[in-house]
Amino acid sequence: MAGLPGVTAAVGDIGFPAAPVDGRGRPVAGDPGTAGHGWSSTRLLAGARTEGRAPSGAKEVAVDAAAGLAVGDRVRVVANGRPASYRVSALVDAPGADGGVWFADRTAAALAGRGTGGDGPRAGTVDLIGLRAADGAGARVAAAVREAVAGTGLEVTTGADRGEAVAPGVGSARSLLILLAGSLGGIVLLITGFVVAGALGVTIAGQRRDLALMRAVGATPKQIRRLAAAQSTVVAVIALVPGVAVGYLLAGRFRGLLADRGVLPEELPLAFSPLPALATLVLVVAAVRLSARCAAWRTSRMPATEAVAESRSEPRTPSRGRTTAGLLLILGACALSVVPLLSRTVLGASVTSMAGILAAIGLALSGPALVRSAGEAVVRRLRPGVAAPTWLALSNVRAYALRLSGVVSPLAMGVVFVLTYTLAQTTVLAATTEDTRAGTRAQYVLTAPALGGLPDGTLSAVRDVPGVRAAEPAGTTTVVWEYEELGEPAAESASAMILAPGAGDVLDLGVTDGALDRLTGATVAVSGEAARTRDAGLGKRVRLVLGDGARVDARVVAVYDRGLGFGPVVLSRELAAGHTTTGLDQRALVRTDGTPRAGRALAELAAGRPGLAVASTAPDATGADAPPEVWVNLAVVVVLLGYLLLSIANKLVAATAQRRAEIAALRLVGTTPRQIRAMMRREAAVIAAAALVCGLLLSAVPLALLGQGLLGRPWPAGPAWLLPAVAATVVLTSYLTIELPTRHSLRTPPADALRTG
Repeated sequence: MAGLPGVTAAVGDIGFPAAPVDGRGRPVAGDPGTAGHGWSSTRLLAGARTEGRAPSGAKEVAVDAAAGLAVGDRVRVVANGRPASYRVSALVDAPGADGGVWFADRTAAALAGRGTGGDGPRAGTVDLIGLRAADGAGARVAAAVREAVAGTGLEVTTGADRGEAVAPGVGSARSLLILLAGSLGGIVLLITGFVVAGALGVTIAGQRRDLALMRAVGATPKQIRRLAAAQSTVVAVIALVPGVAVGYLLAGRFRGLLADRGVLPEELPLAFSPLPALATLVLVVAAVRLSARCAAWRTSRMPATEAVAESRSEPRTPSRGRTTAGLLLILGACALSVVPLLSRTVLGASVTSMAGILAAIGLALSGPALVRSAGEAVVRRLRPGVAAPTWLALSNVRAYALRLSGVVSPLAMGVVFVLTYTLAQTTVLAATTEDTRAGTRAQYVLTAPALGGLPDGTLSAVRDVPGVRAAEPAGTTTVVWEYEELGEPAAESASAMILAPGAGDVLDLGVTDGALDRLTGATVAVSGEAARTRDAGLGKRVRLVLGDGARVDARVVAVYDRGLGFGPVVLSRELAAGHTTTGLDQRALVRTDGTPRAGRALAELAAGRPGLAVASTAPDATGADAPPEVWVNLAVVVVLLGYLLLSIANKLVAATAQRRAEIAALRLVGTTPRQIRAMMRREAAVIAAAALVCGLLLSAVPLALLGQGLLGRPWPAGPAWLLPAVAATVVLTSYLTIELPTRHSLRTPPADALRTG
């Protein structure tokens, strides 16, 4: 590579764990995972300034200038798990230094197990070859390099693509982000489409008289629908401007949430592009235009005289096709709710929310018929001496079923959305915690996060501690599982545990077939769900892409039940060796005799070794052990709930404001303002009660099946205050959004309201 025309420098870079520790044995800040490099790698840093000279020999290092050390100081460094004392020969100041530690090239190769005379699986190799090109020669050098390595399996990256070579986990995180965006995008589209359609239905219903008069003076049905779509599009475009701007402003916050919860690596930057804004524009405008045309369809198709006559009333009978479609959707949602019984996974649990939303859409379609039937049944059973406001309210329910169902449906959807989406996440949290608690036999976990992994000799030292019955190494990596689904190739990125054959002494994964002590060589253990859906039973072979991009073929030696708590796949240590970032054991699981003395002895061991930390294996009550997607989903619940409540409030206010003429007519025939307010409050009570009952009924089946599938009981796990909070929110929203517009309408003289309404 160095001999190619235009190449000014060719450097073979290796990365391995290295962490300087201070005089008190505390690691210096910085990510130790790949902080160790050979001195030659400094030539790849942009604008690097060095003070001192290059390290020479096995006992000299260069450190980041931000480490607070000086040339000539002595520092203790834990390099690839081996602690030793070094002399600082140079300080490196560069934008990409980030706590790096540079050794003499030969020393770095030996520490990383890359020496040419070694016998390890990666002896004589480097992680990557970095090339510097002369000014203006980048494209020519890249083409020459691609030609030189053609057919060798080596990849050539330039520009922004170099990030994946430096941080291989970024690529799998990007694919996970796409899947996550697609999943959340589907829910968001369903809800926003539903809310937009309902809001436009109320808005255009208030214009029926105007549209009918236009039909009477010669406007064609096509012109009516085009007018409705055009005016709605103008409003949508105006609303998109601040919406898109706020979305771009909040993108950084959302990316920070994903990174904090481990969904995305810190190295993956936020990329701004106009494509999300364009996609939002197209989808929102399409939804608005379609909803507006559907809302104006009936009025535009009716004869002009009939359209004018119906502009102050509702159709006498709800559409039979609409009612049938709604009932079929509700039945389909019930069928979809069975998925958690068949798939005990986060994906299976997420179907619960989708089933609830589909059922709510079914309610919106079949609502007018159901509300009219319920209203007629109640009115027939009214006592003769019932109060006038109550009689008026229930008569309105029967006569204006379409209007009432238009406000009940979004409120019911809000109830369904909050209950199914929130309880789905809390149930996954509970099931994950239960799997982890039941499957962890070890009482303690020993880690060294600031050192990049456990130093050499840690496991043997732990096993020698009095009271320790078993101590086994464990780790986590990311793999891409390649398999066939319905005859088509498919792939899924997943977190995978790395365990030794003795893991059964500290973990109980609920093995149903095979045994964990067979985890040697190119072998894996898989969850029962993965074994069933991916044809990966005992003795089968699976194709995996490991964290560094290496493709391996492994044999299944065990199948276990607790996949929700421990993931879909477990790798043997030998299979993962040489393919993880650090190559060190990330933690040790320790089972003791349960005495306080053993716990104190472990704490003393950790205190006497730099960077070691000991903690209990009890599941975190805060849910920190849950899949990170759960926290993302909960964040989306909060955002969408705010959107839903605002949209529902606007819809209720608009529906009430459009009744100015009705309220004025009641006042002219002798109804007092107090009676009108009482009537409207009873209507608000009917709306709130109907929304709560419908929401609870539509949520009951999905949540019962979710609890049965994940927890083995017909109810989900969640906070006790959730249902009362939902009920209070629905009642308060119904009351305020009807009471306030009603009071405003009563301030207008009846004659003026009839003239302008």
